[in-house]
Amino acid sequence: MAYKLMVVIPCYNEEEVLPETSRRLVEKMASLEKKGLITPDSRVLLVNDGSRDRTWEMICQLHRENPMFEGVKLSRNRGHQNALLAGLMTARNRCDISISMDADLQDDMDAMDRFIEKYAEGCDVVYGVRNKRETDTFFKRETALMFYRLMKGLGVDITYNHADYRLMSNRALNALAQFGEVNLFLRGLAPLVGFQSDTVSYDRSERFAGESKYPFKKMLAFAIDGITSFSVKPLRLITSVGLGIFVVSLFMLLYALISWITGKTVVGWTSTLASIWMIGGIQLLSLGIIGEYVGKIYNETKRRPRFIIERYLNEAGEDPAVDETR
Repeated sequence: MAYKLMVVIPCYNEEEVLPETSRRLVEKMASLEKKGLITPDSRVLLVNDGSRDRTWEMICQLHRENPMFEGVKLSRNRGHQNALLAGLMTARNRCDISISMDADLQDDMDAMDRFIEKYAEGCDVVYGVRNKRETDTFFKRETALMFYRLMKGLGVDITYNHADYRLMSNRALNALAQFGEVNLFLRGLAPLVGFQSDTVSYDRSERFAGESKYPFKKMLAFAIDGITSFSVKPLRLITSVGLGIFVVSLFMLLYALISWITGKTVVGWTSTLASIWMIGGIQLLSLGIIGEYVGKIYNETKRRPRFIIERYLNEAGEDPAVDETR
């Protein structure tokens, strides 16, 4: 049986890689159609996330040359996760299945065949999982594995070595639409949808062209978002950490008293050292963790739209009436 597929690809400053990405996508979609896995009206949806280069102009050109390519232009840069969600929510009522992937050609397109086969077997969500991370640097590879282990340790349902290369059925997308988080971490939200799921392993390639959109600073912020959006264990650990620091402070207090008795101190040294260890460490650590959660609550309560669609190019070549804010 053939299914209508929407391939959703968020794009930010991807003018260097888009020509090759689009060429491979044309070949892949033709191959899937020839195998009888997808229908002729399947589409590729490119989401421009406020790019500063010619990415949107290239998307418009691709759309004019081949109606298989559709484009969504966000009103401003909203980040990878929001751009991906914008594409998924635009596609959800227009397809049987969607496959999300990045534009940098690191995800193996040949895995799409197995994604669709898993869907035909009854899976509503199929996760693309990397066989290995040899294309990553040692630091990135180890910190990524550490992050996944930490998330698992905090009780978050997350798939090892899975990024955002996944298949979701129309039913799964409609379920995802019910989640209203402003602080998005789709790798954690997808398992919360439930339904039957499975994984497909693939070899991840090096980025074809351009620069990575996730330097260390962004990766760290992304990891913090994931942890604070799906686990309250850091808040519960504050008491344990505070108790540990308090115990250490007692030893330091004992040391300070002995130093005072033996006359090895100056006036005020004991009280200053004891107060710094006992109060400063506990307060700063606790306030930092609580502050992260308060910041998340602040953003959630304002209920600002996660994205605003400025333009949407479909097969009619015009902007149809769509829900432009989410």
